Amino acid sequence: MDRELIAVLDACEERIKQGSTTFHRAFSFLPSPRKEAVYVIYAFCRLIDNAVDEPENSEFTLVELEDHFTYLEQAQGHFIWPALRWLFQTYPVSKEPFYKQMEGQRLDYELTHYDTMEQLETYCYLVAGTVGEMLIPVLHPQPDERLREAGVWLGKAMQIVNVVRDVGEDQGRGRRYIPLELLHKHGYSEQDFAEGRITGAWTALVSELEATARGWFELGLLELDSYPTASGFCMELAARMYAAILDDAASHSYDVFRRRAYVSLWTKTGILRELVRKHRFLLPDNSNGDSVAVIS
Repeated sequence: MDRELIAVLDACEERIKQGSTTFHRAFSFLPSPRKEAVYVIYAFCRLIDNAVDEPENSEFTLVELEDHFTYLEQAQGHFIWPALRWLFQTYPVSKEPFYKQMEGQRLDYELTHYDTMEQLETYCYLVAGTVGEMLIPVLHPQPDERLREAGVWLGKAMQIVNVVRDVGEDQGRGRRYIPLELLHKHGYSEQDFAEGRITGAWTALVSELEATARGWFELGLLELDSYPTASGFCMELAARMYAAILDDAASHSYDVFRRRAYVSLWTKTGILRELVRKHRFLLPDNSNGDSVAVIS
């Protein structure tokens, strides 16, 4: 790689470090250039997300991002454009999932309170299932439809985790992703939700969402054995670390109105050790690029 390319890929890695320690940790064990490709995908998706959620701090509007992405060969002035050009030259990644993700993020302008699980699942596909579609051609040498579908399930599962974790934050933005039909099903009123009441009905409601997410995680990991060892290891590591957010929320009675669920370093380390044993994976030694022995 030349110096300019290394610089833009380093900038993408810095974005994932800042935005998600879980994803950075999980995918940092990939060999190059796969891990750099994951960083590029994350960095662009973060720009899309910020354009909607933090417009006052965003480097681009959603319209500008879509325009530059459409005319990618001419786009200049930001590290993401040469990084994306490198991504598409290196891996058989389609532009279509990126457009769909922008479509999903645009929904936040017009749909702020969800009525049905069908609406929520569509949203989960657009903003996160599409990320699975982006990643599969990077992580697997022979991506096919079954792998694409599994990647979509994995992304949708992670988005359900986001919905649960971010209830309080989204409430502050005037959004409710948890569908009204689910509130009605469990006898939890909109007033209860507005006041952030932690009741048996709320616990049952979020438990149902959690069960949905865990079912989707299972579907997302069905084809894991067909991946190269490092890819399969990193995918399961990301999934397990993300699912652990639900464990933390449950341990605090699902009070996600006033507290943001998170996964401790101790828990992450335990998951890492468990999966190193399961996959018999050699962890890279960051100091010299070599591998270290499997944790016993």
